[in-house]
Amino acid sequence: MNNIEGKVIVITGASSGLGQETARHLAAMGAAVALGARRGERIEALAEEINGNGGKAIAVTTDVTKRKQVQKLVDAAVEQFGRVDVMLNNAGIMPLSPLERLNVDEWDQMIDVNLKGVLYGIAAALPHMKEQKSGHIINVSSVAGHVLFPGSAVYSATKFGVRALSEGLRQEVKPYNIRTTIVSPGAVKTELLEHISENDIKEANQSYVGQVGVTPDAFARLVAFAISQPADVDINEILFRPTAQEL
Repeated sequence: MNNIEGKVIVITGASSGLGQETARHLAAMGAAVALGARRGERIEALAEEINGNGGKAIAVTTDVTKRKQVQKLVDAAVEQFGRVDVMLNNAGIMPLSPLERLNVDEWDQMIDVNLKGVLYGIAAALPHMKEQKSGHIINVSSVAGHVLFPGSAVYSATKFGVRALSEGLRQEVKPYNIRTTIVSPGAVKTELLEHISENDIKEANQSYVGQVGVTPDAFARLVAFAISQPADVDINEILFRPTAQEL
């Protein structure tokens, strides 16, 4: 038993990159997946692909900055599959820029998606898991949630915040037999860098990630590793980088 087969797993940010690859990976291991993302046509195509391959998937268009939409995603998973075993709060954006450029709207957006989006995922899933007396909440941080670099101040603040939220959650949910995991990826080749509006910052990061970055399946395997542990084993934090990454 891989401890994944038959589980119901909700994934935000499932339309590309880490979320998309993780959905495919977990579905191939026998999980039922509920896919959430703003780009509805992309998650619908992914759900169709998974179902066509013999898996189980539903797609619910979801903007994680809207609490009611996140609630609708989790409730749809429970309605369709009967429960929710894992909540993967994966949606995130990374419009890096130096503070002096005052991209305040981007700061607000990062806080709304990276921090409040995780909180809304927790708020949606936690009541179901408390009632079940079981569950697993996985929050995605970043290497930038451990170290800072020029241009990352606000992004890093949100990802440090995800780690703080996750540790508080870990301590509080012990009575309900709920597990918590933080996954902090390093350089991974995804669309995340497309969110950077400052061309000099985008080019520098694209060049670096293009040289050393790993593919999203590395993240998917580590999420599966955390989920697959026996119920009495709680993998609280995974920090991984490409072997070639210095930062």
